[in-house]
Amino acid sequence: MNLVEQLRQDYARFPADQTYSLYASDVFFQDPMNRFEGVDRYRAMIKFIGTAFLNVRMDLHAIEQVGDEIKMRWTLSWNAPLPWKPRMAISGRSELKVNPDGLISSHIDYWDCSRWEVVKQIFNSSTD
Repeated sequence: MNLVEQLRQDYARFPADQTYSLYASDVFFQDPMNRFEGVDRYRAMIKFIGTAFLNVRMDLHAIEQVGDEIKMRWTLSWNAPLPWKPRMAISGRSELKVNPDGLISSHIDYWDCSRWEVVKQIFNSSTD
């Protein structure tokens, strides 16, 4: 199975059962909240998402590989672990770089909203 198909399957069951073997051991990750290196840190971040939030869902809207770059568009949504369990969402895109060994060496996420706009959803959202 190629990288694009495996990523498509991983996103469909996100955050459970991710295929971490797709990533280089020193993978670079960055999003508006995090910046780090290492597949172990990446795995820990995904585990945190899966345990800290409720009803996590990753909708993959588009994925394309051109040469050593994979581009994706997605929406991540979840219920916050608050008494009223507000439904929250972030839409954005990812740019992944693939190294000569066929492993993802860089994963950079760009959000379509600010961090503040995400926080405001706590007060402006109802449960689904």
